[in-house]
Amino acid sequence: MEVLFTSAGLISLLTLTALEIVLGIDNVIFISIVSNKLPAHQKDKARTLGILIALVVRVALLFGITWIIGLKEPLFSLGFLEGLNMDPHFSGRDLILLGGGLFLIAKSTAEIHDKLEGHEEGGAAKTVGLTLWKAIVQIVLIDIVFSFDSILTAVGLVQEILIMIIAVVIALIVMLVFSKGIADFVENHPTIKMLALSFLVLIGFLLVVEAFDVHVPKGYIYFSMAFALLVELLNLRMRKKTIKTQLTHPETEKVKVDQ
Repeated sequence: MEVLFTSAGLISLLTLTALEIVLGIDNVIFISIVSNKLPAHQKDKARTLGILIALVVRVALLFGITWIIGLKEPLFSLGFLEGLNMDPHFSGRDLILLGGGLFLIAKSTAEIHDKLEGHEEGGAAKTVGLTLWKAIVQIVLIDIVFSFDSILTAVGLVQEILIMIIAVVIALIVMLVFSKGIADFVENHPTIKMLALSFLVLIGFLLVVEAFDVHVPKGYIYFSMAFALLVELLNLRMRKKTIKTQLTHPETEKVKVDQ
């Protein structure tokens, strides 16, 4: 416990907490999109249960660090990958990342298809085939995949398990506090939802290539996501301003159309 009250301990805690929050953004987006497909009275429950289960999973994984490190040991190899400049050896961790990445790509692609085909327009049709527990199972599955990335980051930065647990707890509390706001914002802005789904496809692809030991610096990915989000927020602001102008000065807009 004394380590928390040292300058090194506090810096490690703040750094790791910030990284856990950043790494948890894609998790919150997935939880928001899945929970928004449920009836209104179940959305908050799904988000809360999903994040609480994520907390339990991550803390449990922290206590199983030795097991997680063991998952990096090769299980089998595919010789033809050597010719493609890829590591031919596959570990338990690689298989988890591969399965999680493919699941995320498939789920996000299906959501994009439904959005483009207009299957979400009807209120009752929106929830067909998805129950609360099905949603929670999906959330838990992707939580486990994201948790490996989160825990491996923690192990690489900090040696004290107490600091890791506190950082994970703080990060997930932040996710819990802001999850409803993020979910509502995504649901109320179709273009943001499409952008979020595209992000999830990108994250899924990143998990797949990491399973083949192709390492892409995450800083580039998160910068690209932040830049795309900033551009879309500017577009939303511009559209809102245009609509406001049309409502306030309809005669001006009519003159422009006539010209």
